[in-house]
Amino acid sequence: MGSQTKVRTTITPTPDGPYLVRDLKNLSNQKGPLDAKPTMALCRCGGSANKPFCDGTHAKNGFSSAKQEGRLEDRRTSDEGEKITIHDNRSICAHSGRCTDALPSVFRLGQEPWIDPKGAGRERIMATIRTCPSGALSYSVEGVEYQGDEGEPAILVSPDGPYVVTGGPDLLDTILGDGASRNRFTLCRCGGSKNKPFCDGTHWHVGFIDDKN
Repeated sequence: MGSQTKVRTTITPTPDGPYLVRDLKNLSNQKGPLDAKPTMALCRCGGSANKPFCDGTHAKNGFSSAKQEGRLEDRRTSDEGEKITIHDNRSICAHSGRCTDALPSVFRLGQEPWIDPKGAGRERIMATIRTCPSGALSYSVEGVEYQGDEGEPAILVSPDGPYVVTGGPDLLDTILGDGASRNRFTLCRCGGSKNKPFCDGTHWHVGFIDDKN
């Protein structure tokens, strides 16, 4: 028998329009699985009445998919700790707060420098960074960098927040951030990010609400 080529899941941020998603089987929100079609258009203007699916509102509300002035610089930093190096790119952070809530001795909200790589043991740092949904945080141990857990491609419609993408689908027509993971990232769905298509936490500031998801 001949070998079969595995179908790749793809996400295409269309210009001034929705995310076109193909061959994704795992789409869910906080309530559970959603009906995933072979081809789907997911809203990213924030205005659809049928979230997470596009209903064409982007054509009426003036949505622009362009990056905006004032966004954070696309730059990754590295901080050396005890047998671990912490990498961070603030420009792709979704500001979920998982790092600062779980390990404030290392990820120090409101302080400079905000990362203290020696503020906790290596295992605790590794475990905390693995919960980062955006991939803004990563780590290297003995020269090997963590890029996200492997698995089937999946999109979680997070409550009043971005699309949390895992499993490494192909993000097409998009330049990734400096050092960004291809396995995990967060995509804006409120329409307000300055760093589209990636979430930059703007949903917090604009009070984005999605009662259905």
